[in-house]
Amino acid sequence: MAGIDPTVPVSAHTAGSLSAVPTAPGAFIQDRLAGWVSDLTTLHELTERLARTSTLDDALHELLDAGAALVGARRGLVVFEPSDHRGPVNTIGLGLAHAELGHIATVPRSATSYGRILEGLPDAEKEQTTPDLLGDTTLDPRRREVAARLGYAASYTVPIAAGATGRLGAAVWLYDEPAEPLERQRHLVGLYTGYAGEHLARLLELERARADVATVTEELLPTRLPRVPGVRLAARHRAAPQGGGDWYDALALPEGALGLAVGSVDGSGPSALAAMGRLRAGLRAYAVMEGEDPVAVLSDLELLLRLTEPARSATALFAYCEPSRHKILLAGAGHTPPLVIGERRTEFVETTVSAPLGMLACWEAPSVEIAPAPGETVLLYTDGLLRRTGDATDRAFARLHSAAVRVPKALRDTPEAVVDHVLRTMLPDGLDLDDGTEDVVVVAARFD
Repeated sequence: MAGIDPTVPVSAHTAGSLSAVPTAPGAFIQDRLAGWVSDLTTLHELTERLARTSTLDDALHELLDAGAALVGARRGLVVFEPSDHRGPVNTIGLGLAHAELGHIATVPRSATSYGRILEGLPDAEKEQTTPDLLGDTTLDPRRREVAARLGYAASYTVPIAAGATGRLGAAVWLYDEPAEPLERQRHLVGLYTGYAGEHLARLLELERARADVATVTEELLPTRLPRVPGVRLAARHRAAPQGGGDWYDALALPEGALGLAVGSVDGSGPSALAAMGRLRAGLRAYAVMEGEDPVAVLSDLELLLRLTEPARSATALFAYCEPSRHKILLAGAGHTPPLVIGERRTEFVETTVSAPLGMLACWEAPSVEIAPAPGETVLLYTDGLLRRTGDATDRAFARLHSAAVRVPKALRDTPEAVVDHVLRTMLPDGLDLDDGTEDVVVVAARFD
């Protein structure tokens, strides 16, 4: 942190100027003003750094670092434990290894200052100072034993709370020698943790919302893939943090047939999830009734979209597979073309260009028939896979084709391995990045 040494209290110069009062009143006032300006500048810098954090873990680490600088400590820990017990619960250390945090956790909770804060005891609603852990015989012996073993001699604890959310946890900073923070340091860290509590509360609500969206999304998608003789399936799905509308489905149909579908509803958030759920449920019904005619299935789906979501559009692809005959009949509505991966060929299926559902007065497009050879894998995916690369569309398609070509021969017998290889190649930075704004769906069907 600019201008801050974490081993030196940031306001020590201010305290020193107060202890040695200058003879001239004007100089005394100037020193005090300079100290206040310095402290406020430091506080502003630290709160700006905290405001730039976008995850709970990052914010908690920043809180520990900044607090250590403000109170002149080298080590510490923060226990994040919301009082409403709606998780997540986490303990993060500064200058403490995992085993050392474990030693601290062996102290009876009610005997620790942070434990009393987390349990909501009336006498622990404010800061807790223990300036001499080893010499204070009124403390729990286990607490003094752990302090001696880990080499710290004093602690300073502050609660972390937010107005609307309530208690969120507690932060503890540890000193190597008997000590306690100056009054000005306590004031600054109190201001800082007050701001930190509100920021952590916002991040907590955001994380809870993301978890709820992820749960709802997973509930709207298949819990397991069907087993149909002659074909093996694998699927991967990752939703964007705000919740998107990409989906897939696989269902066993009469006479050993298999229905495969992928689609994408425009928009994001709860409304897109609701639309996605309705379309997927509708497609399952249409596939059972007339799955051997993919064009009819998508025509019915387009009518459903118009009736339930008149202002929304969607892309979709439905494939009616007959594994015993190595035959696939498919139709697409503005969706990305499937990719066939095999030893003798790796190529995109030539599907007819058609508009997304809900874009024209009446949707209609011819179906396409393909014949995957034994050992070939058909890859269905949503355009989120292409967009997550950050490349232009033509380059993203080329990148996908290249990733499919480079699937090692040893992995081609397993659809899960094919999907994972393609994803690792297309998105080397990972699929779970919080800044991803696009859903990703990939479905692989390997024909025996």
